[in-house]
Amino acid sequence: MPDLTLIILSAGNSTRFGSQTKKQWLRIEDTPLWKFVAKRFTTHFTFKEVIITAGASELSYMQKQSDHRFVLGGDSRQSSLKNALFFVKTSHVLVTDVARACIPIKMVEDIINAYDKADIIVPYLSVSDTVVYQDETIDRDLVKLIQTPQLSKSKVLQKALVQDQLFTDDSSAIKSIGGSVFYTNGSINAKKITTYDDLKALECLNAPNERTFIGTGFDVHQFCENKKMYLGGIEIESKFGFKAHSDGDVALHALIDALLGAIGAGDIGELYPDSDAAFKDIDSKLMLKEVIKFVKEVGFEINNVDITIMAETPRLSSYKEKMRKTIGSILECEPIFVNVKATTTEKLGFIGRKEGVAVEAVASLKYYNWKKR
Repeated sequence: MPDLTLIILSAGNSTRFGSQTKKQWLRIEDTPLWKFVAKRFTTHFTFKEVIITAGASELSYMQKQSDHRFVLGGDSRQSSLKNALFFVKTSHVLVTDVARACIPIKMVEDIINAYDKADIIVPYLSVSDTVVYQDETIDRDLVKLIQTPQLSKSKVLQKALVQDQLFTDDSSAIKSIGGSVFYTNGSINAKKITTYDDLKALECLNAPNERTFIGTGFDVHQFCENKKMYLGGIEIESKFGFKAHSDGDVALHALIDALLGAIGAGDIGELYPDSDAAFKDIDSKLMLKEVIKFVKEVGFEINNVDITIMAETPRLSSYKEKMRKTIGSILECEPIFVNVKATTTEKLGFIGRKEGVAVEAVASLKYYNWKKR
């Protein structure tokens, strides 16, 4: 077996997949697809290192879930691969796409065993149907459907990708600089997930676990004069607002923390640090919308949320229904699944002294069940 690094390309936006959840985040029982693919390879083969490309918004979240090396992807497959190749120290590199989730082990063995036969080893499928190209029937025996993974000499692949030309796979790049190619049998079971319907043909993928995830959030803000008050996504009639780097919507901040806590993604300060001028006076509804988008992209759905606002002033009973509907709209769920409660602390503590407001939020989530779509 050659001195080998595995690269898994997993930085795509899944624009053709047709789901709010990106395909690399589909759960196989409890495991996201990118981690499922990595485990299939590392269970059967030994690599000096596994490198996984990730989108900018997902990089730190992936790093929380695995000790593999994660590299920021680019705006194309090729640029992502170039970023990953920078870290490759082995003589050979095996490059696969996360969308090929059920590659047979025998197919990978055949690719690796042929490592010394050319600059790149490429699996392919033959064509059994008649092939027409530009209205002319051509010899189908001359047609190959190229698959991944592909095994390359690392330095040859790096040299091939220095060019400005965009290539659809590694073998096209290597052939363009005169590199040698060896073809080996692919498999119909190495089908690539491009659209949602492709999942139906992949028998190795089990349904997501039906567990429930609970997250809690707690936040406090001091009152501040000469500032509008925003709470629960709406403006509150008041002579003061909240002292904060953002608009200070303490209810939405607590809710964001609850959502991030449920999926194990840290806290609001990691995403929106108060040291960053870009978030100065930012509308907290925009932050919540971005967090909801992220939560759905990485494979979760919201069951319900429950928010408790602790305030001696202002009085909030007339605002709770509007808060509930506003938050429900942002979460894209029915208002009945959003509960907003307001209470006092019986004049105790800083809340009782009318110095500020505290909010506790609880969120319940589940995996997006692609099997039941």
